[in-house]
Amino acid sequence: MQHDDDSPAARPLVVLNADGVEASFGPDDGGRLRSLRIGHHELIVDDALSLGRGCYPMVPWAGRVDRGRFSFEGERYELPLDGGDHALHGTGYTSSWHVIDRHDDSIAMSLDLDHRWPLGGRVEHRATLAPNHLHLELEVFAGHDAMPAMIGWHPWFVRRLHAAGPAPSGYAGDHTSFAAEATLDFGSAQMYELVDMIPTGALVDPSSGPWDDCFTALGRDPHIVWPGVLELDLSSSCDHWVIYSQPDHALCVEPQTDAPNAFNRDADVIEAGGSLLATFDLRWRTLAS
Repeated sequence: MQHDDDSPAARPLVVLNADGVEASFGPDDGGRLRSLRIGHHELIVDDALSLGRGCYPMVPWAGRVDRGRFSFEGERYELPLDGGDHALHGTGYTSSWHVIDRHDDSIAMSLDLDHRWPLGGRVEHRATLAPNHLHLELEVFAGHDAMPAMIGWHPWFVRRLHAAGPAPSGYAGDHTSFAAEATLDFGSAQMYELVDMIPTGALVDPSSGPWDDCFTALGRDPHIVWPGVLELDLSSSCDHWVIYSQPDHALCVEPQTDAPNAFNRDADVIEAGGSLLATFDLRWRTLAS
């Protein structure tokens, strides 16, 4: 995908390496993971749209805030509406982050939350790469005053991986190459009821998909397989996952500390000087093709 030379997506990347695996981050592009290349396989979607690119930190909120409005400690706040009628995915993914530490296999970035978030605070996004594992940490710090917070990540995984060799059973291809389509398993779960894409707080039995929904109480950690090519296990300290399986080209499996619109239910509160920390781990194994 070509990007305008002045766009954040066109600015230099920080590339981590670990035994043939590369993870590229864009500090000026929302502090996001822009690429995760395992051998010759690219797992991450690169798109012209900031919302549809990479794996970005969602902070100081994740998902939608209803009409961009919430109350906290008796004050009424309004957030920028960038998701139609709602405030979407926080402000971190459209900000430039500062690199505060960097090694061949790790990076740490920081961000002072700007005027779009009226309660101040700062954030750190940290990553460490190993040959079969990427570990991410996201931590938001309150300033002199308490504040609500909800954080997470929004990865855009490619729907298909192309590989050489005969296609596994059930997949189109020939004796030279095939395209393996991602399948997702997370076992049993509970799903949040939605009204106008906003969770009501009630839990219901999951639909059959495709989804743009929030799940909790998963029966197992999310597991993605590109048959005959690669399998990916996801785990997180977060206990909520938004699954967005509607696009033809991508699959999003998003760990979050709460369901969207938590600010209008019972959000986590960071006391003055305190922090909220979340972790996200991606582990992979290549399969014989």
